[in-house]
Amino acid sequence: MVFEQVVEMLSPAGPGSPTGASGRRSGEGVSRRGDHEAPRVAARPKRLNEPRAALVEEAFDGTPARVNRQPVAAIREEWRVLDRWWAEEPITRRYFEVVLESGQNVVVFRDGERGGWFSQRGA
Repeated sequence: MVFEQVVEMLSPAGPGSPTGASGRRSGEGVSRRGDHEAPRVAARPKRLNEPRAALVEEAFDGTPARVNRQPVAAIREEWRVLDRWWAEEPITRRYFEVVLESGQNVVVFRDGERGGWFSQRGA
């Protein structure tokens, strides 16, 4: 039975195909709830390690002085990423790995294209 359903799904629409008046295969793109059909809403896939907005107070030279209201004890590393300069959405970021006074290590970056500060956990 499962094999037959897969074959139906893969067969092109044409005479005798299992499509309804809408041009859609029976049950495709809808979920059944009782006697009526409701459209399925595709969930946006969650990206791994997606940046989150961060509250960063900058020192005079643009380095982070406070991250999420916690003072920065040390800046361990700084680097820049300039990528996809040829695309519609280039990436221009200035990253900092900092140690907060609490001892927590945090990576934050200033997004040069969108503006604002973001934090991102290591992979």
